Amino acid sequence: MPILAEDPNTATVPNFETAEYAEARAQLINEDTNEQQAAEILANLWRIQNNADKLLWAARLQEQAQTAEAEHRRVTEEEDQCQQTLLAEQEAVVAEERKKNKAKYAPIHNIDVPSNPVILPCQYAVRKMKSGDYCELFYFTNASLEEAARTSFTADEDALIMLPTVDGMHKWIPAGAARDPKAQIVKDENLTWEQFNEAAPRMVTLMKENDWPDDRINMHISFWSALQNHRWRHDFDVHKQRALLLYQAQQHRRWHLAIGSSNSWSLAKINQELLDEARETIFNQFRIQQISSQVWRNSRF
Repeated sequence: MPILAEDPNTATVPNFETAEYAEARAQLINEDTNEQQAAEILANLWRIQNNADKLLWAARLQEQAQTAEAEHRRVTEEEDQCQQTLLAEQEAVVAEERKKNKAKYAPIHNIDVPSNPVILPCQYAVRKMKSGDYCELFYFTNASLEEAARTSFTADEDALIMLPTVDGMHKWIPAGAARDPKAQIVKDENLTWEQFNEAAPRMVTLMKENDWPDDRINMHISFWSALQNHRWRHDFDVHKQRALLLYQAQQHRRWHLAIGSSNSWSLAKINQELLDEARETIFNQFRIQQISSQVWRNSRF
């Protein structure tokens, strides 16, 4: 496309009758064309060229406008992209801040101060409840809750700590998933009935708060209620009472290990055969202790 220096729309027709255009007129003068007619011909030729230049000028302006519009659109898109990137970075920073300082950004519920104490076990137990994994009842007894309240361990549960494994190696695990090595944990089978009664309802409460499925919660309620209502619960034979706690410990652990497999089962109903085996185990332990004590006393004389 020819480049025009000036806008042809502002141009005016030259006076082709002046001496300046005498040579141009002379080329057109003949028997049928005089000087005035030659000037008119030159003027018409100029108008034809000017109209062509106007079309070229309009096309050039349109091209420039399209180029400018495309450039404006490109710049705008780049600015929008930069703005979105900046916004995403800011949101990522805020999200990371909220993740690191969960307590700072935890929502405030517009409810009155509860009369009943809030159940706040240690982070290890809380994490187990969140994941739906096995957790010892001891963490929900009065003694353990009081210990958790005293220690007030508030480190980031997602922070990693290194712990030794059974094969002598070391691995990194989340701090919230690690037991406190200084804590004195009482196994479920060694709990007293008073401790069991403290812990079981609280674990059910934490199950509900952490959205455990209703069928799983109801199964645990049925399981622990069945133990409480079993005829051995208040039997004069203390071995039978202890057998109920041993059965609870054994089957609770086994159920968590088997859940999700094709061989999983429900804890709701007590297996009397396994309960009898638990009672036999308790009695045998008692007899071994008796024999050991007798041997020790005899050895002194």
